[in-house]
Parts: sequence; structure tokens; C-alpha cells
Amino acid sequence: MVTKTAFYYSTRKAFTMIELIFAIVIISIAVVSLPIMSKVTEKGIEEGILQEAIFAGSAELISVSSAYWDTNSMSDSALSHISRVIDVGASCENNTSSIRHRLRPGHISQPFHRRCVEDTSGSLATSSDSSYPDLNDAAHGLRDIFTDTDTELKGYKQTYKSVVSVSLNSSNSNVKDITVLVTNAAADTNITILRMQSANIGEIDYYKRRF
Repeated sequence: MVTKTAFYYSTRKAFTMIELIFAIVIISIAVVSLPIMSKVTEKGIEEGILQEAIFAGSAELISVSSAYWDTNSMSDSALSHISRVIDVGASCENNTSSIRHRLRPGHISQPFHRRCVEDTSGSLATSSDSSYPDLNDAAHGLRDIFTDTDTELKGYKQTYKSVVSVSLNSSNSNVKDITVLVTNAAADTNITILRMQSANIGEIDYYKRRF
């Protein structure tokens, strides 16, 4: 005869020893793998931020290239309000009665197209000038790519910086070389170098352009 108390203990559910062992093993694996998973996640985030730093350097390069080629490109700003070709190497021709219509070979002899500046000296600005945002103004030393306000990146990001340099091309005096160097300042290593060239070709007044 089975008593009430004996029936209660015989039907009570509980973990077996094997189940407990399996549970302990699974929990142990999870605990051991957590640091590894955290490290992999942190590395993935850091690589993503590194790509953002490179993209930021690329955007800076494009922004720099949009500046005027040279301060002296705007010598005729009172006449046209657009940049003109500097007569570097005496490549412009005074082929009309008015010096304001000086052309370079290949220029279209129509209004609102590219023209050479009136100044025939062909001089280039050798330093920055506050009058116009020319390429000489764009060069700068080490500068943070991510600012201190990017608090969501703190704890992961390295100190990524950029350096912009502008120089006259060694083989063509009508071309300036623009270089953006992205660095990891903390590790003192270069991440990537981005390069672009800007030519002394002047502007077209697209708003008034005639086809």
C-alpha cells in the first residue's frame, strides 16, 4: 500500500545529475566565450570607425579640391566674379584687341567661358590669403577627424587625425597636388594616403552659359 507521503515524493520533478552536469558545462562555455565575443565585437566596431575616418578623409579631400586654384586666380573678380586662368609659363595669348579676352589654346571664344586673367606676369601666391579660399589655405597640420563631441565613439575609437598638404606639381606648373594623410596618432602609424590634383583651368559661369 502506497501512503500519501510516499506518493508525493515519488511524483516530484527534479534535475537529474546528468542534466545538472550539462547545465554547468553550457554555462561554463558561455562564461568563457563572453570575453572572446566582446573582443570580436569591439574589433568590428573599431574597424567600422576606421572606415569612417577614411571616408572623412576622402570628404575632406573633395572639400579641399573645390577651393580656388590660387588666390591670384581671382585677380579679375571685379569683372567676372569667377576664377580665371593664371598665365603660368606664358600659355595665354593676347589674341584680341581687348586684354580682357585673352585666351589659352583650346579656350572657346564665347562669352562666359574660360578666360585668362589680365595680369600677364603668371605669378602664383606662395602663402595663404584670407580674401579667397584657395588651395594654399586648405593645407593644415595634424587635426582630429572625430571631435570631442563624438561621445558615442568614446571607449572604442583611436585618435585618428588628418594632414592636408598642397604643393605645385614637379612636372607641370599648372597643376597642384593635394594629399590627405590619415593617421592613427596613438599608434604613430599611417592609415592611408589620399591624393588628388587640381588644374589651373579657371571656371565657367554655368548660370549664363550658352550652348
